[in-house]
Amino acid sequence: MLRIAVPNKGSLSGPAADMLHEAGYRQRRESKELRTVDPTNEVEFFYLRPRDIAIYVSSGRLDIGITGRDLLVDSGANAEEILPLGFARSTFRYATKPGTAAGVADLGGRTVATSYEGIVAKHLADQGVDASVVHLDGAVETAIELGVAEVIADVVETGTSLRNAGLEVIGEPIMKSEAIVIRRTGASADAAEDSAEPKVQQFLRRLQGVLVARTYVMMDYDCRAEHLEQAVAITPGLEGPTISPLHNEGWVAVRAMVPAEDAQRIMDDLYDIGARAILTTAIHACRL
Repeated sequence: MLRIAVPNKGSLSGPAADMLHEAGYRQRRESKELRTVDPTNEVEFFYLRPRDIAIYVSSGRLDIGITGRDLLVDSGANAEEILPLGFARSTFRYATKPGTAAGVADLGGRTVATSYEGIVAKHLADQGVDASVVHLDGAVETAIELGVAEVIADVVETGTSLRNAGLEVIGEPIMKSEAIVIRRTGASADAAEDSAEPKVQQFLRRLQGVLVARTYVMMDYDCRAEHLEQAVAITPGLEGPTISPLHNEGWVAVRAMVPAEDAQRIMDDLYDIGARAILTTAIHACRL
């Protein structure tokens, strides 16, 4: 039975559970449940602190897990990313009082406060900057005001909380994070001897199918045969659109997958070349 670690709370928990449900896996009914078995799919889910998931997976006790890229890097665990999931995106930046520093090169000899000591220490080392790193749990914006540090490193979304604290972002992003699927480093090399490997690959295919279903819509429309080449250029699909003759001579029906974010523009372009009865439908599951 495949053993999978899932975030038990926080910004990763809800979206991860939704994606697993869309992929056809049974999920817990109560937030206090720490373990759920899906006998139909031969999967056992363990609900753990997001920060601990990389450690459990790297130990080999669990086959794979869902966590954040930031948490994986910060843990230093012997695990690797095998699939980005596209939610819980965040950007890590340095911030300080105006005039203190212009970039990471100016942080030498200074103290940086952060909740992600592993990420920051590695980034500073990679940049060849000798700075001290202080670990703080929770919000770090007040660390500078209270004299604990001269610089902070934290997740930045709109930057509003930093501006309210009188701070400004400096330098390039430390890293960009999102939810990911992880696996023990080197586990794929042992795949031939791993009885769980087929289930791992099935799990990844299902999640990839959810990602595609969320990204694309199915578009159907009718167009004149003489405009078909133009229409196909607008909606090339993946391996090519499906084309069927209609009862009315000279007309064909076309079906193709198109990016959801471009659907309205594509419909406009098709209408302009004479296509009619243009419809889009959601894709609930797929395999490519």
